[in-house]
Amino acid sequence: MLYTYRLTAGQEKIVAEMLAKRVEKEKLPIYSIALFEDLKGYLIVEAADEVTVRQAGMKIPHIRGLLSKSMELSALDSLIEAAKPAVMSFGKGDIVELMSGPFKGEKAKIIRIDENRETVTVELTDVAVPIPVTIKADIIKIHQKAADVK
Repeated sequence: MLYTYRLTAGQEKIVAEMLAKRVEKEKLPIYSIALFEDLKGYLIVEAADEVTVRQAGMKIPHIRGLLSKSMELSALDSLIEAAKPAVMSFGKGDIVELMSGPFKGEKAKIIRIDENRETVTVELTDVAVPIPVTIKADIIKIHQKAADVK
């Protein structure tokens, strides 16, 4: 079964690490700990029963409580789908627009994609000297696909 801890927002990663250490140290039957960026203030764990989950969370700072209902795995499908890397939607040669940072609003051409780090290297198009810039894939949006560029 899946159980959900309520946490202090922004402390999800710290709580997950402390919880993982406790589970390993005390050999508790907790099978997985899931942390989603889109789910601020919550941490999902898979465990044998609610008693184990409550025992694991005792005296860990930033845990505010446990939601009263357990959940099914199908409830996480939308979160898992959203967690797919942003890099997968881009291709080499695509024209993109930068959404934040010092080059916000600039158009650029993708010259390299690093799927492991979820970064892309782009070359700014509206400048006198083309500058390669490596940025996170989640701060760009597609402007024109490479197939459409002539």
